[in-house]
Amino acid sequence: MKTWPEFGALQPDVAAAGQALFYRVGVGLGFLATTRPDGGPRVHPMCPLLHEAGLFAFIIPSPKQRDLRRDGRYALHSFPCEDNEDAFSCAGKVRLVEDVGLRSELSAAFVAERMQLAVPAPAEEDALFEFLLGSCLLTRTTGHGDTDPVHRVWRDE
Repeated sequence: MKTWPEFGALQPDVAAAGQALFYRVGVGLGFLATTRPDGGPRVHPMCPLLHEAGLFAFIIPSPKQRDLRRDGRYALHSFPCEDNEDAFSCAGKVRLVEDVGLRSELSAAFVAERMQLAVPAPAEEDALFEFLLGSCLLTRTTGHGDTDPVHRVWRDE
């Protein structure tokens, strides 16, 4: 599994496109898929946080936080675009971040990204996860209904 910076060094254009799709509305937005205890999928909207140190998210106490703590596997997909069917998704495993300094830095970055929304800092019980990448898919289209989309797939060796 690769960190976001490692992936970006290997696939800079795909990583840049992925970041642009996650941050299409100015803040990170995506759909997070986790695995329920019975093995079924669970999908939730969430706010990924891209930072020079990696791809992270603060996850509130919830079924998805429990899924990630228990199983660790995830898939993350960008929100749909209005003008086309461009998309970015990645999958892999998470790592719980317990470094107090990094948590503080990422908390400040999370609040700064959402300054216009006046969001509070993540709560103490919000778990901070780093999303490690095992695979990524970038899809580019010419608009809705494109019959010949271009897919770029990356897999960690």
